[in-house]
Amino acid sequence: MTKHRIYTTSFASVYPHYVAKAEKKGRTKAEVDEIILWLTGFSQQELDAHLAKKSDFETFFAQAPGPNPARAEIKGVVCGVRVEDVAEPLMREIRYLDKLIDELAKGKPMEKILRG
Repeated sequence: MTKHRIYTTSFASVYPHYVAKAEKKGRTKAEVDEIILWLTGFSQQELDAHLAKKSDFETFFAQAPGPNPARAEIKGVVCGVRVEDVAEPLMREIRYLDKLIDELAKGKPMEKILRG
């Protein structure tokens, strides 16, 4: 089975798009980072290091020290696909992140995004 192209895509190449999407809607890079840290368990320094070394998505999520158990509560549709129906674990993690960034851009309060 061939890997999906996103798996070998550099996380650092997509990250500016997450930030731009948020900022276009009046949200901040800090909020994008907060979402990523919440989802993965990375510290800000670890996130910055992954961005600096241009880790691909597969490596980025494989090295996440503490995937948040509450991420299982993330439901809904991203790119026409129900997040909770994505069978492949890595793709589901990527879709979780996409969904959280979408919620941020749609103006959802941070505590709701972070399933608080």
